[in-house]
Amino acid sequence: MQALVGGVVIAGLNLLGALLVVVWRDPSQRSLDGALGFAAGVMLAASFTSLILPGIELGGHNGVLEVIAGIVLGVALLDRADRWVPHVHVLITGRRRADQTVSERDLAPLLLFIVAITIHNMPEGLAVGVGFGSGNLGDALALMFAIGVQNIPEGLAVSVAAVNAGFDRTTYAALTGIRAGIVEIPLCLFGAWAVTVSGAVLPYAMGFAAGGMLFVISDEIVPETHANGHERVATLGLMAGVVVMLYLDVTLG
Repeated sequence: MQALVGGVVIAGLNLLGALLVVVWRDPSQRSLDGALGFAAGVMLAASFTSLILPGIELGGHNGVLEVIAGIVLGVALLDRADRWVPHVHVLITGRRRADQTVSERDLAPLLLFIVAITIHNMPEGLAVGVGFGSGNLGDALALMFAIGVQNIPEGLAVSVAAVNAGFDRTTYAALTGIRAGIVEIPLCLFGAWAVTVSGAVLPYAMGFAAGGMLFVISDEIVPETHANGHERVATLGLMAGVVVMLYLDVTLG
């Protein structure tokens, strides 16, 4: 039940981010890069404080090897996923003219973008489920907050891409948020179930979830936020995210 609630919370925050496009009608690329940088910082800190270090501790004598094995598996899966769904963020950056309509040329990269975000949400949902399944409520809540916070700018980015491609602002913002975030709910449940059935799986699962998130940070978020001339803003956002997450981990833990 805790994992279900956690999944609903992070999926709901993804939807909230998607709906921001209704009130924040024309966010600048600088603002998006800063927000995504903050999200990367939160995820970076959470990967270590809520997954890697607790996983090593839970694994006992062989904990570090088990967590490392999980990290390798998580990175391998996300690397495969990236080959199936290539980098498409850059394909949807231009603003459309008022007289333009949605075309197949715009729709194809947009659909790929949504699929890519959905795949990248998978380790995040799994991480929250594993966190609650571990029985450490403090770490689980910190991790849920971390993933939820980073889902907000991510959801906004998907909505901005949809609007730039000519879709209706309100309707598609809601639909795209649901599509991108809903995969996290079943994965939360699966992660909690897996580690509850077999406690021996827990260090591997925590490493796997952390490896997936670290891959997304390094391979997707950082390059994209540094590709538009706003490296300093993105870097400051990342550092702010790390500081906020470390503070929350200490206070909640």
